[in-house]
Amino acid sequence: QVQLVESGGGLVQPGGSLRLSCAASGIIFTIYTMGWYRQVPGNQRELVATVTSGGSTKYADSVKGRFTISRDNAKNTVYLQMSSLKPEDTAVYYCTADVRSTLVRKDYWGQGTQVTVSP
Repeated sequence: QVQLVESGGGLVQPGGSLRLSCAASGIIFTIYTMGWYRQVPGNQRELVATVTSGGSTKYADSVKGRFTISRDNAKNTVYLQMSSLKPEDTAVYYCTADVRSTLVRKDYWGQGTQVTVSP
């Protein structure tokens, strides 16, 4: 079994910054793409950013130039540096990882961390 544990959420003022972290643990052979999604109550979960094992990144248009995704393969950890935060960034942020474990390869999700951007 693989677990993803997020940290770093909280309350921040508009224009501020936060850094989210997500560490994967368990029986892990390979982690392929890792990423961050977010969800506002009543809305669908939406892609924020992804990073492949080789370091290629993809961002939602709404966060380009403000958010940076990175990963530390030695620590099985993905990060999301969020800057110039806006109230519309308020959401629960979920990390995800495409993981090959013992006999299976599947997507795993974290439990979510709340990010609130408010004066």
